[in-house]
Amino acid sequence: GGSVKSGNMPEGEKTRQCKQEEQQQKEEKQEGLIEFYGSYQELFQFFCSNTTIHGAIRLVCSKKNKMKTAFWSVLFFLTFGLMYWQFGILYREYFSYPVNLNLNLNSDRLTFPAVTLCTLNPYRYSAIRKKLDELDQITHQTLLDLYDYNMSLARSDWSTLSTRKRSSRSLLHHVQRHPLRRQKRDNLVNLPENSPSVDKNDWKIGFVLCSENNKDCFHQAYSSGVDAVREWYSFHYINILAQMPDAKALDESDFENFIYACRFNEATCDKANYTHFHHPLYGNCYTFNDNSSSLWTSSLPGINNGLSLVVRTEQNDFIPLLSTVTGARVMVHDQNEPAFMDDGGFNVRPGIETSISMRKEMTVRLGGSYSDCTEDGSDVPVQNLYSSRYTEQVCIRSCFQLNMVERCGCAYYFYPLPTGAEYCDYTKHVAWG
Repeated sequence: GGSVKSGNMPEGEKTRQCKQEEQQQKEEKQEGLIEFYGSYQELFQFFCSNTTIHGAIRLVCSKKNKMKTAFWSVLFFLTFGLMYWQFGILYREYFSYPVNLNLNLNSDRLTFPAVTLCTLNPYRYSAIRKKLDELDQITHQTLLDLYDYNMSLARSDWSTLSTRKRSSRSLLHHVQRHPLRRQKRDNLVNLPENSPSVDKNDWKIGFVLCSENNKDCFHQAYSSGVDAVREWYSFHYINILAQMPDAKALDESDFENFIYACRFNEATCDKANYTHFHHPLYGNCYTFNDNSSSLWTSSLPGINNGLSLVVRTEQNDFIPLLSTVTGARVMVHDQNEPAFMDDGGFNVRPGIETSISMRKEMTVRLGGSYSDCTEDGSDVPVQNLYSSRYTEQVCIRSCFQLNMVERCGCAYYFYPLPTGAEYCDYTKHVAWG
Protein backbone atom coordinates (compact mmCIF):
# COMPACT_ATOMS: atom_id res chain seq x y z
CA GLY A 1 0.00 0.00 0.00
CA GLY A 2 0.91 3.58 -0.34
CA SER A 3 2.07 5.74 2.45
CA VAL A 4 1.61 9.48 3.25
CA LYS A 5 4.38 11.45 4.74
CA SER A 6 3.63 14.34 7.02
CA GLY A 7 6.13 16.84 8.32
CA ASN A 8 6.07 19.68 10.72
CA MET A 9 6.22 23.38 9.47
CA PRO A 10 9.44 25.05 10.39
CA GLU A 11 9.28 27.45 13.35
CA GLY A 12 10.52 30.50 11.41
CA GLU A 13 7.92 30.09 8.69
CA LYS A 14 5.16 29.83 11.30
CA THR A 15 6.32 33.08 12.96
CA ARG A 16 6.43 34.86 9.61
CA GLN A 17 2.92 33.70 8.81
CA CYS A 18 1.61 35.03 12.16
CA LYS A 19 3.20 38.38 11.54
CA GLN A 20 1.58 38.56 8.13
CA GLU A 21 -1.81 37.78 9.65
CA GLU A 22 -1.30 40.47 12.32
CA GLN A 23 -0.21 42.94 9.64
CA GLN A 24 -3.27 42.07 7.62
CA GLN A 25 -5.50 42.58 10.67
CA LYS A 26 -3.86 45.95 11.32
CA GLU A 27 -4.44 47.01 7.76
CA GLU A 28 -8.06 45.96 8.07
CA LYS A 29 -8.40 47.94 11.27
CA GLN A 30 -6.66 51.04 9.86
CA GLU A 31 -8.84 54.15 10.03
CA GLY A 32 -10.50 55.36 6.88
CA LEU A 33 -11.56 58.85 5.90
CA ILE A 34 -15.15 58.11 6.82
CA GLU A 35 -15.94 55.11 9.02
CA PHE A 36 -19.22 53.58 10.03
CA TYR A 37 -19.75 51.54 13.14
CA GLY A 38 -22.11 48.67 13.56
CA SER A 39 -23.48 49.83 16.94
CA TYR A 40 -23.48 52.73 19.33
CA GLN A 41 -21.37 50.68 21.69
CA GLU A 42 -18.51 50.50 19.19
CA LEU A 43 -18.85 54.22 18.51
CA PHE A 44 -18.82 54.99 22.22
CA GLN A 45 -15.73 52.76 22.76
CA PHE A 46 -13.94 54.50 19.91
CA PHE A 47 -14.82 57.93 21.35
CA CYS A 48 -13.68 57.08 24.86
CA SER A 49 -10.44 55.49 23.59
CA ASN A 50 -9.43 58.43 21.41
CA THR A 51 -10.89 61.53 23.12
CA THR A 52 -8.74 63.90 25.18
CA ILE A 53 -11.50 64.52 27.72
CA HIS A 54 -10.20 63.59 31.13
CA GLY A 55 -11.81 60.45 32.56
CA ALA A 56 -13.50 59.22 29.36
CA ILE A 57 -10.98 56.41 28.87
CA ARG A 58 -11.94 55.09 32.29
CA LEU A 59 -15.40 54.21 31.00
CA VAL A 60 -13.85 51.64 28.60
CA CYS A 61 -10.96 50.35 30.69
CA SER A 62 -13.19 49.66 33.69
CA LYS A 63 -15.96 47.83 31.84
CA LYS A 64 -15.19 44.59 33.65
CA ASN A 65 -15.95 46.27 36.99
CA LYS A 66 -19.54 47.55 36.87
CA MET A 67 -19.21 49.51 40.12
CA LYS A 68 -16.14 51.30 38.80
CA THR A 69 -17.82 51.93 35.47
CA ALA A 70 -20.90 53.40 37.19
CA PHE A 71 -18.75 55.66 39.34
CA TRP A 72 -16.79 57.02 36.39
CA SER A 73 -20.00 57.40 34.36
CA VAL A 74 -21.64 59.54 37.05
CA LEU A 75 -18.48 61.58 37.50
CA PHE A 76 -18.05 62.06 33.76
CA PHE A 77 -21.61 63.20 33.04
CA LEU A 78 -21.66 65.38 36.15
CA THR A 79 -18.54 67.28 35.10
CA PHE A 80 -19.83 67.42 31.51
CA GLY A 81 -23.10 68.98 32.74
CA LEU A 82 -21.24 71.48 34.93
CA MET A 83 -19.19 72.53 31.95
CA TYR A 84 -22.29 73.35 29.87
CA TRP A 85 -23.89 75.06 32.86
CA GLN A 86 -20.86 77.36 33.00
CA PHE A 87 -21.20 77.95 29.26
CA GLY A 88 -24.83 78.99 29.79
CA ILE A 89 -23.93 81.43 32.57
CA LEU A 90 -21.18 83.04 30.47
CA TYR A 91 -23.48 83.26 27.42
CA ARG A 92 -26.30 84.90 29.40
CA GLU A 93 -23.96 87.36 31.12
CA TYR A 94 -22.30 88.38 27.86
CA PHE A 95 -25.55 89.20 26.05
CA SER A 96 -27.04 91.04 29.05
CA TYR A 97 -24.43 93.82 28.56
CA PRO A 98 -23.45 94.15 32.23
CA VAL A 99 -22.45 97.54 33.61
CA ASN A 100 -19.96 98.18 36.36
CA LEU A 101 -20.91 100.95 38.81
CA ASN A 102 -17.99 102.78 40.37
CA LEU A 103 -18.66 105.14 43.29
CA ASN A 104 -15.94 107.64 44.13
CA LEU A 105 -16.23 109.71 47.28
CA ASN A 106 -13.92 112.68 47.50
CA SER A 107 -13.81 116.11 49.09
CA ASP A 108 -12.57 118.12 46.12
CA ARG A 109 -13.89 121.59 45.42
CA LEU A 110 -17.09 121.37 43.40
CA THR A 111 -18.52 123.94 41.04
CA PHE A 112 -21.41 125.68 42.77
CA PRO A 113 -24.69 125.22 40.82
CA ALA A 114 -26.58 128.03 39.17
CA VAL A 115 -29.38 129.55 41.27
CA THR A 116 -32.31 131.34 39.62
CA LEU A 117 -34.54 133.65 41.66
CA CYS A 118 -37.77 135.20 40.34
CA THR A 119 -40.15 137.77 41.80
CA LEU A 120 -43.06 135.27 41.59
CA ASN A 121 -45.30 137.98 40.09
CA PRO A 122 -45.35 139.39 36.54
CA TYR A 123 -43.88 142.84 36.34
CA ARG A 124 -45.72 145.85 34.91
CA TYR A 125 -43.12 146.81 32.31
CA SER A 126 -43.15 150.33 30.91
CA ALA A 127 -43.28 149.04 27.31
CA ILE A 128 -46.71 147.47 27.90
CA ARG A 129 -47.93 149.64 30.76
CA LYS A 130 -50.57 151.46 28.69
CA LYS A 131 -52.09 148.24 27.37
CA LEU A 132 -52.05 146.69 30.82
CA ASP A 133 -53.79 149.73 32.26
CA GLU A 134 -56.41 149.41 29.55
CA LEU A 135 -56.82 145.70 30.29
CA ASP A 136 -57.22 146.52 33.99
CA GLN A 137 -59.95 149.03 33.18
CA ILE A 138 -61.79 146.47 31.05
CA THR A 139 -61.43 143.81 33.75
CA HIS A 140 -62.73 146.11 36.47
CA GLN A 141 -65.74 147.02 34.36
CA THR A 142 -66.37 143.33 33.60
CA LEU A 143 -66.35 142.47 37.30
CA LEU A 144 -68.72 145.34 37.97
CA ASP A 145 -71.12 144.11 35.29
CA LEU A 146 -71.01 140.44 36.27
CA TYR A 147 -70.84 140.58 40.05
CA ASP A 148 -71.57 144.24 40.83
CA TYR A 149 -68.10 144.30 42.40
CA ASN A 150 -66.49 147.74 42.40
CA MET A 151 -62.68 147.83 42.52
CA SER A 152 -62.54 151.59 43.17
CA LEU A 153 -62.91 152.36 39.48
CA ALA A 154 -64.66 155.57 38.55
CA ARG A 155 -67.06 155.25 35.64
CA SER A 156 -65.87 158.61 34.33
CA ASP A 157 -62.39 157.13 33.87
CA TRP A 158 -63.88 154.20 31.97
CA SER A 159 -65.86 156.53 29.71
CA THR A 160 -62.79 158.63 29.03
CA LEU A 161 -60.79 155.55 28.15
CA SER A 162 -63.48 154.25 25.80
CA THR A 163 -63.77 157.61 24.05
CA ARG A 164 -60.01 157.96 23.58
CA LYS A 165 -59.64 154.46 22.11
CA ARG A 166 -62.78 154.42 19.96
CA SER A 167 -61.10 155.66 16.81
CA SER A 168 -58.49 152.86 16.68
CA ARG A 169 -58.48 149.08 16.93
CA SER A 170 -57.50 149.16 20.59
CA LEU A 171 -57.28 146.33 23.08
CA LEU A 172 -60.98 146.79 23.80
CA HIS A 173 -61.82 145.65 20.27
CA HIS A 174 -59.99 142.36 20.72
CA VAL A 175 -61.23 141.80 24.28
CA GLN A 176 -64.81 142.18 23.07
CA ARG A 177 -64.22 139.23 20.73
CA HIS A 178 -63.59 137.08 23.81
CA PRO A 179 -65.83 138.51 26.53
CA LEU A 180 -66.21 136.97 29.96
CA ARG A 181 -69.79 135.75 30.36
CA ARG A 182 -71.86 134.43 33.24
CA GLN A 183 -74.73 132.08 32.50
CA LYS A 184 -77.01 129.57 34.17
CA ARG A 185 -75.53 126.09 34.42
CA ASP A 186 -78.50 124.66 32.48
CA ASN A 187 -77.34 126.60 29.41
CA LEU A 188 -73.86 125.09 29.63
CA VAL A 189 -74.71 121.44 30.14
CA ASN A 190 -72.56 120.28 27.26
CA LEU A 191 -69.52 122.34 28.20
CA PRO A 192 -66.44 120.54 29.58
CA GLU A 193 -66.03 120.63 33.32
CA ASN A 194 -62.72 122.19 34.45
CA SER A 195 -63.38 122.03 38.17
CA PRO A 196 -65.91 120.52 40.61
CA SER A 197 -69.24 122.24 41.06
CA VAL A 198 -68.91 124.65 43.97
CA ASP A 199 -71.22 127.49 42.95
CA LYS A 200 -74.11 127.78 45.35
CA ASN A 201 -76.15 129.93 42.96
CA ASP A 202 -75.78 127.34 40.16
CA TRP A 203 -73.99 129.74 37.80
CA LYS A 204 -71.04 129.12 35.50
CA ILE A 205 -68.66 131.69 34.11
CA GLY A 206 -66.24 131.46 31.18
CA PHE A 207 -65.38 132.61 27.69
CA VAL A 208 -65.43 131.17 24.18
CA LEU A 209 -62.53 130.81 21.72
CA CYS A 210 -63.54 130.32 18.08
CA SER A 211 -61.85 129.84 14.74
CA GLU A 212 -61.73 132.58 12.14
CA ASN A 213 -65.04 131.49 10.57
CA ASN A 214 -66.64 130.90 14.02
CA LYS A 215 -67.46 127.28 13.13
CA ASP A 216 -65.05 125.55 15.49
CA CYS A 217 -65.38 126.90 19.04
CA PHE A 218 -63.93 125.91 22.39
CA HIS A 219 -65.93 126.76 25.53
CA GLN A 220 -63.74 127.44 28.55
CA ALA A 221 -66.09 127.36 31.55
CA TYR A 222 -65.46 127.44 35.31
CA SER A 223 -67.51 127.07 38.43
CA SER A 224 -65.29 129.54 40.27
CA GLY A 225 -65.43 133.17 39.22
CA VAL A 226 -61.91 133.75 40.58
CA ASP A 227 -60.46 131.04 38.36
CA ALA A 228 -62.38 132.31 35.34
CA VAL A 229 -61.23 135.92 35.78
CA ARG A 230 -57.58 134.88 36.26
CA GLU A 231 -57.57 132.63 33.17
CA TRP A 232 -59.35 135.26 31.08
CA TYR A 233 -56.94 137.97 32.20
CA SER A 234 -53.93 135.73 31.62
CA PHE A 235 -55.14 134.95 28.10
CA HIS A 236 -55.19 138.65 27.17
CA TYR A 237 -51.95 139.33 29.05
CA ILE A 238 -50.01 136.74 27.03
CA ASN A 239 -51.39 138.22 23.82
CA ILE A 240 -50.14 141.64 24.87
CA LEU A 241 -46.66 140.24 25.50
CA ALA A 242 -46.68 138.44 22.15
CA GLN A 243 -47.29 141.75 20.35
CA MET A 244 -43.92 143.09 21.44
CA PRO A 245 -41.65 143.02 18.36
CA ASP A 246 -38.49 143.00 20.45
CA ALA A 247 -38.17 141.01 23.67
CA LYS A 248 -35.44 143.39 24.84
CA ALA A 249 -38.17 145.94 25.54
CA LEU A 250 -39.11 143.78 28.54
CA ASP A 251 -35.55 143.70 29.84
CA GLU A 252 -36.13 145.99 32.82
CA SER A 253 -34.03 144.87 35.74
CA ASP A 254 -35.18 145.80 39.22
CA PHE A 255 -32.29 144.10 41.01
CA GLU A 256 -31.65 146.75 43.67
CA ASN A 257 -35.30 146.86 44.79
CA PHE A 258 -35.72 143.08 44.76
CA ILE A 259 -32.42 141.80 46.18
CA TYR A 260 -31.07 143.84 49.06
CA ALA A 261 -27.98 141.77 49.86
CA CYS A 262 -26.04 139.04 48.08
CA ARG A 263 -23.04 137.18 49.48
CA PHE A 264 -21.17 134.01 48.50
CA ASN A 265 -18.48 132.56 50.78
CA GLU A 266 -18.65 135.76 52.83
CA ALA A 267 -17.85 137.84 49.71
CA THR A 268 -20.28 140.40 48.26
CA CYS A 269 -21.80 139.67 44.85
CA ASP A 270 -21.61 142.14 41.97
CA LYS A 271 -23.27 142.50 38.56
CA ALA A 272 -20.80 140.08 36.98
CA ASN A 273 -22.23 137.25 39.08
CA TYR A 274 -25.80 137.26 37.74
CA THR A 275 -27.80 137.51 34.53
CA HIS A 276 -31.34 138.80 34.08
CA PHE A 277 -34.22 137.46 32.00
CA HIS A 278 -37.99 137.89 31.83
CA HIS A 279 -40.50 135.14 32.57
CA PRO A 280 -44.13 135.60 31.46
CA LEU A 281 -45.59 134.39 34.76
CA TYR A 282 -42.81 134.98 37.30
CA GLY A 283 -41.63 138.39 36.14
CA ASN A 284 -38.02 139.44 36.62
CA CYS A 285 -35.64 136.53 37.13
CA TYR A 286 -31.98 136.61 38.11
CA THR A 287 -29.59 133.69 37.65
CA PHE A 288 -26.47 133.63 39.83
CA ASN A 289 -23.28 131.80 38.83
CA ASP A 290 -24.57 131.32 35.29
CA ASN A 291 -21.81 130.27 32.87
CA SER A 292 -19.56 133.21 33.60
CA SER A 293 -15.79 133.13 33.20
CA SER A 294 -15.22 132.68 36.94
CA LEU A 295 -17.65 130.13 38.38
CA TRP A 296 -18.11 129.81 42.10
CA THR A 297 -16.64 126.74 43.78
CA SER A 298 -17.29 125.31 47.21
CA SER A 299 -15.92 122.46 49.32
CA LEU A 300 -17.47 123.03 52.76
CA PRO A 301 -21.14 122.85 53.77
CA GLY A 302 -22.99 125.46 55.75
CA ILE A 303 -24.74 128.77 55.24
CA ASN A 304 -21.55 130.81 55.40
CA ASN A 305 -19.95 128.76 52.62
CA GLY A 306 -22.79 129.11 50.13
CA LEU A 307 -25.03 131.73 48.57
CA SER A 308 -26.90 134.04 50.93
CA LEU A 309 -29.62 136.44 49.69
CA VAL A 310 -31.85 139.00 51.35
CA VAL A 311 -34.92 139.55 49.18
CA ARG A 312 -37.66 142.16 49.36
CA THR A 313 -41.06 141.07 48.02
CA GLU A 314 -42.55 144.44 47.18
CA GLN A 315 -45.96 144.36 45.46
CA ASN A 316 -45.70 147.70 43.66
CA ASP A 317 -45.79 147.55 39.84
CA PHE A 318 -46.99 143.95 39.93
CA ILE A 319 -50.17 142.47 38.45
CA PRO A 320 -52.39 141.03 41.20
CA LEU A 321 -54.88 139.43 38.80
CA LEU A 322 -52.17 137.06 37.52
CA SER A 323 -50.91 135.89 40.89
CA THR A 324 -52.47 135.64 44.32
CA VAL A 325 -49.25 134.84 46.20
CA THR A 326 -46.23 136.83 47.25
CA GLY A 327 -42.66 135.75 47.80
CA ALA A 328 -39.96 134.45 45.47
CA ARG A 329 -39.53 131.53 43.09
CA VAL A 330 -36.24 129.62 43.40
CA MET A 331 -34.65 126.94 41.24
CA VAL A 332 -31.24 125.27 41.56
CA HIS A 333 -29.90 123.87 38.29
CA ASP A 334 -26.78 123.25 36.21
CA GLN A 335 -25.00 126.05 34.35
CA ASN A 336 -25.80 124.49 30.95
CA GLU A 337 -29.42 123.79 31.80
CA PRO A 338 -32.31 126.26 31.21
CA ALA A 339 -34.23 127.45 34.25
CA PHE A 340 -37.69 125.89 33.82
CA MET A 341 -39.25 127.71 36.74
CA ASP A 342 -42.73 126.22 36.29
CA ASP A 343 -41.44 122.63 36.43
CA GLY A 344 -38.47 122.57 38.79
CA GLY A 345 -38.84 125.67 40.94
CA PHE A 346 -40.34 126.12 44.38
CA ASN A 347 -41.79 129.09 46.26
CA VAL A 348 -40.21 130.83 49.24
CA ARG A 349 -42.55 132.60 51.65
CA PRO A 350 -41.80 136.16 52.76
CA GLY A 351 -41.09 137.12 56.35
CA ILE A 352 -39.06 133.99 57.17
CA GLU A 353 -35.51 132.73 56.67
CA THR A 354 -35.28 129.73 54.36
CA SER A 355 -32.23 127.44 54.18
CA ILE A 356 -31.74 125.15 51.20
CA SER A 357 -29.26 122.29 51.35
CA MET A 358 -28.30 120.21 48.33
CA ARG A 359 -26.25 117.20 47.32
CA LYS A 360 -24.82 116.62 43.87
CA GLU A 361 -25.44 113.29 42.18
CA MET A 362 -24.26 112.65 38.63
CA THR A 363 -25.70 109.80 36.57
CA VAL A 364 -24.17 108.88 33.20
CA ARG A 365 -26.24 106.41 31.19
CA LEU A 366 -24.69 104.34 28.44
CA GLY A 367 -26.21 104.37 24.98
CA GLY A 368 -25.79 101.99 22.07
CA SER A 369 -26.71 98.40 22.96
CA TYR A 370 -27.30 99.22 26.63
CA SER A 371 -30.22 101.65 26.28
CA ASP A 372 -31.88 104.11 23.93
CA CYS A 373 -30.38 107.12 25.76
CA THR A 374 -28.54 109.81 23.83
CA GLU A 375 -25.31 111.41 24.98
CA ASP A 376 -25.60 114.92 23.52
CA GLY A 377 -28.84 114.88 21.52
CA SER A 378 -27.07 114.89 18.15
CA ASP A 379 -28.85 111.68 17.14
CA VAL A 380 -32.31 113.03 18.10
CA PRO A 381 -34.26 114.40 15.09
CA VAL A 382 -35.40 117.52 16.98
CA GLN A 383 -33.78 120.95 16.67
CA ASN A 384 -32.62 122.35 20.01
CA LEU A 385 -34.15 125.83 20.33
CA TYR A 386 -32.39 126.55 23.61
CA SER A 387 -28.85 127.85 23.95
CA SER A 388 -27.96 125.03 26.32
CA ARG A 389 -27.08 121.37 26.31
CA TYR A 390 -29.60 118.67 25.49
CA THR A 391 -32.02 117.59 28.24
CA GLU A 392 -35.33 115.77 28.17
CA GLN A 393 -37.35 118.93 28.87
CA VAL A 394 -35.38 120.87 26.25
CA CYS A 395 -36.27 118.20 23.70
CA ILE A 396 -39.97 118.14 24.65
CA ARG A 397 -40.41 121.92 24.51
CA SER A 398 -38.41 122.31 21.31
CA CYS A 399 -40.45 119.57 19.66
CA PHE A 400 -43.71 121.20 20.78
CA GLN A 401 -42.65 124.62 19.50
CA LEU A 402 -41.55 123.32 16.11
CA ASN A 403 -44.82 121.41 15.65
CA MET A 404 -46.75 124.50 16.79
CA VAL A 405 -45.13 126.63 14.09
CA GLU A 406 -45.66 123.94 11.46
CA ARG A 407 -49.36 123.38 12.18
CA CYS A 408 -50.54 126.80 13.39
CA GLY A 409 -48.16 129.17 11.60
CA CYS A 410 -47.09 130.89 14.83
CA ALA A 411 -45.12 130.10 17.99
CA TYR A 412 -46.09 129.68 21.64
CA TYR A 413 -44.90 132.64 23.70
CA PHE A 414 -43.54 130.58 26.63
CA TYR A 415 -40.93 128.80 24.47
CA PRO A 416 -38.02 130.11 22.34
CA LEU A 417 -38.88 131.53 18.94
CA PRO A 418 -37.63 129.53 15.91
CA THR A 419 -35.91 131.36 13.09
CA GLY A 420 -38.37 133.09 10.77
CA ALA A 421 -41.39 132.54 13.03
CA GLU A 422 -43.48 134.93 15.11
CA TYR A 423 -45.41 134.56 18.32
CA CYS A 424 -49.15 133.89 18.27
CA ASP A 425 -51.46 136.79 19.16
CA TYR A 426 -55.06 137.49 18.22
CA THR A 427 -54.27 140.75 16.43
CA LYS A 428 -52.54 138.80 13.63
CA HIS A 429 -53.92 135.29 14.14
CA VAL A 430 -57.65 135.57 14.63
CA ALA A 431 -58.12 131.88 15.43
CA TRP A 432 -55.40 131.85 18.10
CA GLY A 433 -56.67 130.97 21.53
